[in-house]
Amino acid sequence: MSDRFLRVSGTKILDANGKAVSLRGYNIGGFMNMENFLTGFPSTESLHRDAMLRALGPERYALYLEHFMAAFFSDEDARYLASLGMNHVRIPFNYRHFENDDRPFEMKEAGFRLLDSVIAMCERHGLYAILDLHALPGAQNMHWHSDNATHKALFWQHRHFQDRAVNIWEKLATRYKGNATVAGYNIMNEPGDASNLKIKPFYDRAIDAIRAIDPDHIIFLDGNRYGQDFSAFEGFDPYPNTVYAAHDYKLPGYSYGGPYPGLTRGIFVDRANVEATFLKRTEFMRQTGTPIWIGEFGPVFTGDPERDADRYHLLEDQLDIYNEHDAHWSLWAYKDVGGQGLVYAAADSAWRARIKPVVDKKARLGVDSWGSSDADVRYIMGPVEATMDTEYPGFDPFPFGRQNWAQQLVRSIMLGEPMAEDFGALFADIDNDETVIELAESFALGNCVRRQRLAEVIAARTGLS
Repeated sequence: MSDRFLRVSGTKILDANGKAVSLRGYNIGGFMNMENFLTGFPSTESLHRDAMLRALGPERYALYLEHFMAAFFSDEDARYLASLGMNHVRIPFNYRHFENDDRPFEMKEAGFRLLDSVIAMCERHGLYAILDLHALPGAQNMHWHSDNATHKALFWQHRHFQDRAVNIWEKLATRYKGNATVAGYNIMNEPGDASNLKIKPFYDRAIDAIRAIDPDHIIFLDGNRYGQDFSAFEGFDPYPNTVYAAHDYKLPGYSYGGPYPGLTRGIFVDRANVEATFLKRTEFMRQTGTPIWIGEFGPVFTGDPERDADRYHLLEDQLDIYNEHDAHWSLWAYKDVGGQGLVYAAADSAWRARIKPVVDKKARLGVDSWGSSDADVRYIMGPVEATMDTEYPGFDPFPFGRQNWAQQLVRSIMLGEPMAEDFGALFADIDNDETVIELAESFALGNCVRRQRLAEVIAARTGLS
């Protein structure tokens, strides 16, 4: 077995020589799992893909995807992350890379080849890869990041969807067992099991299936309620060779966030509050003597120097707290169109110039759940929320209550879904391959802007400087 192969020992992650490894890294979001606020489209990945397919036609659509995937994460990107002291990436992927809904259980070799290529890049540059099934058949949570066009997590209601997810993990385990570059398998991103009764039985089943094939790789398990609730595992022995994963976004880092330190939505957030929230979200790990991994966190940047200075201050405190508590961490997200990314497509790039009308409309109508606000649609949301408060004061839907529920239904679905047609129309006049390739290559690192201060904040906390 390679010296790099990782395993869990108590609260530590060790390599094959017994040396402790501290995982410091980034999520490659927006790549094998596309998200609206990261690359600029409205609504869900599937609607985005359908709109572009109709506009470009099958051949040019395939050409775009080929060049987009090659540009979004390359050897140059892996080398850059390693240069900042990073040692791993989390690779979120959509199940649709591996099977189609109309041909379930028939695996698509192209998805495996793409994942192979990313893992190979990681190996060449000394990075580990954590494989993250980010969007599962039927949608494991209620929001856009599981490619969910509704607000229902049907994964938990249909055994068929669960069977398909287990099958995908069996195939992944078969392919990557013995691969030391793969740090482990993150079975499901941000589960949303409203009952809290189905998540552990599914994890039991998935882990058994993986372990029958691959007994060695670490399993990474997100808690329920989007990586925040581990109560389903209480009273049971921890799974062997397993890391429980929390997500730790902070109020001042959201699009609507206030000053830091300061008030956001009536809550005063300072370093003490940030640490207290982290300790609460990771209490299960300390109680069970297992490693702590923060699989996602990170602020949204606004472009306003004063507000962004607060976001950097918040991030510095988070990273310092994680390091002080020996927590492993993986920032969200590496590359985008300017909201969160360590690097981002330039404002004058072919991609951002073409999609600007829809990006502006998205901002005006607040259709993205993440990275935008409802400031310009309060005339819609205010009466809706007031009516809900008056007529259904006891209504408290999982996972985040009735205001978030109403915002999702109105902004993300009612206003967001038809905007996919607007987005597709932006590509309808393209009549040559060169334009398609130029659009895709807007995301190549050499064509992107690097957020230098963010790089410095990270490098100072990876042990590099």
